[in-house]
Amino acid sequence: MFENLSDKLDRAFKVLKGQGQITEVNVAETTKEIRRALLDADVNYKTAKSFSDSVKEKAIGQNVLTSLSPGQLFTKITHDELAKLMGGEQEEISLVGSPAVILIAGLQGSGKTTFTGKLAYLLKNKKKKNPMLVAADVYRPAAIDQLHVLGEQVGVEVYSDKENKNPVEIAKAAINHAKSKGYDVVIVDTAGRLAVDETMMNEIAAVKSAINPSETLFVVDSMTGQDAVNTAKAFNERIDFDGVVLTKLDGDTRGGAALSIRSVVDKPIKFVGTGEKMEALDIFYPSRMADRILGMGDVVSLVERAQEQFDEENARRLQKRIAKNQFDFNDFLDQINQIKKMGNVKDLMGMIPGVGKAIKDVDIDDDAFKHIEALIHSMTPEERSNPSIINGSRRKRIAAGSGRTIQDLNKLIKQFSDTSKMMKMMGNKKNMAKMMSNMPKMPGGFGK
Repeated sequence: MFENLSDKLDRAFKVLKGQGQITEVNVAETTKEIRRALLDADVNYKTAKSFSDSVKEKAIGQNVLTSLSPGQLFTKITHDELAKLMGGEQEEISLVGSPAVILIAGLQGSGKTTFTGKLAYLLKNKKKKNPMLVAADVYRPAAIDQLHVLGEQVGVEVYSDKENKNPVEIAKAAINHAKSKGYDVVIVDTAGRLAVDETMMNEIAAVKSAINPSETLFVVDSMTGQDAVNTAKAFNERIDFDGVVLTKLDGDTRGGAALSIRSVVDKPIKFVGTGEKMEALDIFYPSRMADRILGMGDVVSLVERAQEQFDEENARRLQKRIAKNQFDFNDFLDQINQIKKMGNVKDLMGMIPGVGKAIKDVDIDDDAFKHIEALIHSMTPEERSNPSIINGSRRKRIAAGSGRTIQDLNKLIKQFSDTSKMMKMMGNKKNMAKMMSNMPKMPGGFGK
């Protein structure tokens, strides 16, 4: 996500960083490079020009020329302008009404149905709502089945009527059903349509008029770049939606849609889809996205994801086991599962400042823990709870059973042993104090 843009902006800033003296000439050169980087990322030309002119004006206006650290100040100005370009503040979804009604619209193949399932998951698990899904796509039979599968996955009821081919009637009947069953949010999934198809555009306008939703979201595939922005504009003129959802932002996307859509359509981006899993949906924060584009990481989002998966009771149990030196492979496996629930591994690592650039060319599979899990699952219950009994013959059997090599197993056992020692050290206050006092004696001269 935004890798090429991040690289090009980084190169643009080097024009400043490499200069002994900062002048209006090289500030102009840097902003020209920024504009070029944005255009390469498929940002609307007018938006790119306006953005780079604004950065240049602020850079000269804030005495970046005489600043002690002009490169840093210039980066901050660019960051603030990027956040402003994408909307400035995060905007909440409106859940007014009893039930609150959310209408989902968009192009064919934009990922509307998948987003509908993800939104239900988010509202149920993070907002503690009781949502119901409505299958109002009467043109694609598979869409109804797909929504039922997603509803089952996230544990949410799906209302559908395969006999009825009128989406307006289906949506109205669904809302009445939701009222009778006590659901507090109704999410209506509609058919994908092209902006040039007058009949279909009239239909979505009729659905909106009939159900009067508290929120209308336009779902767009971010990989379509500038086309996505033009489509959003056409849809907005017809149905006046409240917010945009960018899907497939984890793909090979240049990021132009995310950067242009707010300034062109004047509607906020509210959510971004970052993967296939139901939990792979993020609330859109312009400032955090600007951090990530400029390679500053996104520690706040990382902490939030960790907190969502944090199990207090489990943590207390683990703390006691570490204190008693009972940490075993079952606990190790539990910790891996906690990390996996947080999302795509490469995406998580990219949230750590400085790491994103370092791993941009590294292929980190979503199944990065697969071989570790295979090795642990190949152990007997006794071996998992008492790793010290894993001798040579047991190692051969475990490796063979997991389809991995003995070297892989040895590496895992060493990793486990190092983790156990560190946890034991951190769990003991005396050891921690001793470790701190010994720091100056450590190789590399820490503490000197």
